[in-house]
Amino acid sequence: MSREQLRQTFTEDAELYDRVRPTYPEQLYDDLADLLGVGEEGGPSMPIRVLEIGPGTGQATHPMVERGWSITAVELGAELAAVARRNLPTADIIVADFDTWELPPPTFDLVLSATAFHWLDPATRVRRCARVLRPGGVLAIVSTHHVAGGSEQFFVDVQRCYDRFTDDPIKGRLPRASAVPEDSSEIDATGLFGPVTFHRYEWEVVYSAAEYLELLSSYSGHRALTADRRDGLYDCVRALIDAGGGTVTKRYLTQLSAAVSLNQPLALRATDRSR
Repeated sequence: MSREQLRQTFTEDAELYDRVRPTYPEQLYDDLADLLGVGEEGGPSMPIRVLEIGPGTGQATHPMVERGWSITAVELGAELAAVARRNLPTADIIVADFDTWELPPPTFDLVLSATAFHWLDPATRVRRCARVLRPGGVLAIVSTHHVAGGSEQFFVDVQRCYDRFTDDPIKGRLPRASAVPEDSSEIDATGLFGPVTFHRYEWEVVYSAAEYLELLSSYSGHRALTADRRDGLYDCVRALIDAGGGTVTKRYLTQLSAAVSLNQPLALRATDRSR
């Protein structure tokens, strides 16, 4: 399936997505506050103005609301947005495709996209983010990586299930967190931001078999499988978890890539303009 088709699958079961998708480490928000100069002399005197792209049901949004930051969030899926509004009544949740959304003036202190930036059009996404930031504002891209650790033998053995029931199985062992690259080339190429800084957080979650299968059902690639293949895959996965004691521990790496908007005009090319 294409990128466009896959990103539409998330809105098919918004309640499931809200229930099973993990949140993010609290240290991430402390680091964002430091980057924004919150509490420092000369830092923002008004609540931080945030534009969040792809909030889902608010996993990354809630901690920012708790800090008193003012949130505008652009969500592609109407069903996800409805749950986000229920969860976060003080946030302004807009149903739109950020790739074609009519951009507001450059008044935001922070543009944040948490595990959603890769769904945007790579030809325009960085420049469009720059367009809405005030000079000195921060672009923050949060990515989530599945890395080695936790129930390591389970993740080796489960590849046999994917070999049987999918056409595009993931080959080989999960990478160590240290092997996940820090890549700033896309942001650097625009010339619109200062140097990219990276912050990394490793953490684990223990899932029962039922919880883990629900988590898998929130992933686009699993949702795109035919019912027969998905059922076969899940039966295979469940059998492995049951054989291993009934739980599986999954290790995550969350990576924050952040860059400060330069104090210069942000002229968009014709191909970057809102349609």
